[in-house]
Amino acid sequence: MTENLYKEHPVLEYIAITFGAAIMAIGIGVFLVDAQVVPGGVSGLSMAIHYLSSNKIPVGVMIWLLNVPLYIWGIKELGKEFGIRTFYGFTLSSFFIDFFRGEFPFIGGFSLQNTQPIKDLQQNDFLFLILLGAAFLGIGLGIIFKFKGTTAGSDIVAAIMQKRFGIKPGMAIMMIDFFVIITAGLVIEFKGLAVDRSAITLTLYALFLLFISARLVDAIIDGFDYARSAYIISEKNEEIAQAIMNDLSRGATAIKARGLYTNAEREVVVTVVTLKELGKLLSIIKKIDPKAFVTIHNVHEVMGEGFRRRI
Repeated sequence: MTENLYKEHPVLEYIAITFGAAIMAIGIGVFLVDAQVVPGGVSGLSMAIHYLSSNKIPVGVMIWLLNVPLYIWGIKELGKEFGIRTFYGFTLSSFFIDFFRGEFPFIGGFSLQNTQPIKDLQQNDFLFLILLGAAFLGIGLGIIFKFKGTTAGSDIVAAIMQKRFGIKPGMAIMMIDFFVIITAGLVIEFKGLAVDRSAITLTLYALFLLFISARLVDAIIDGFDYARSAYIISEKNEEIAQAIMNDLSRGATAIKARGLYTNAEREVVVTVVTLKELGKLLSIIKKIDPKAFVTIHNVHEVMGEGFRRRI
């Protein structure tokens, strides 16, 4: 139903990309730029150039200027894979970064980074400031990616590296981000910008930021786990299956299997429950057969009666 809605009204996807770009821009422009903690990629490189220019070149403008040639290169090398949504994504995120910082040419903006709560976090709770920046960055990027947009930058370079050299995109992006973070750390040290914290400390914060934001991107795209599947091997499979169906009102499936060690034929009971029901399921199994062999697996999505669909 949700997928059909997006097909019938593609403008909804562009609205979602706009929302994601705004959230991402808050993470970078409001929380990270003045903290001098660099996220990697084109955004991080643009922040390094911003510092080298003594803060005269706006970060968002620099992101857009660096992305345009990468975008053109990506179209030439990879075809129209990086289409209008990519251009829309990096253009909007670039605009929002400078707008929220009050630095967009001829327009200005809000200067949210100069508000008292942000200043208080910079002085009194730097770690929480970085965590907030990572959260906004990861959630924003996750929304953009989920609705088929990209922010260009290292995504394009990684795709080209895969095509030309066979390097996996994940490895390529990690290499690019690591190089950008180290470069930004050297710029901060060279310019003498590290006052309250050393350049090495800020670089370590940047690596921590990279990890947190990446995990959030995965969570937004794949969804947070909301169910578990259980594989149960027991001499009392029938009793366990009946208890699952009667006490939990969940279905169960018996799969024929053969134990290689004993060469004995037996059945494996498989069921899927919500996180809230997992504790009760394990209690049922333990009560019926304390010696049962049980494996629990994360489930990202379930399509069927009794479970909600993902958006």
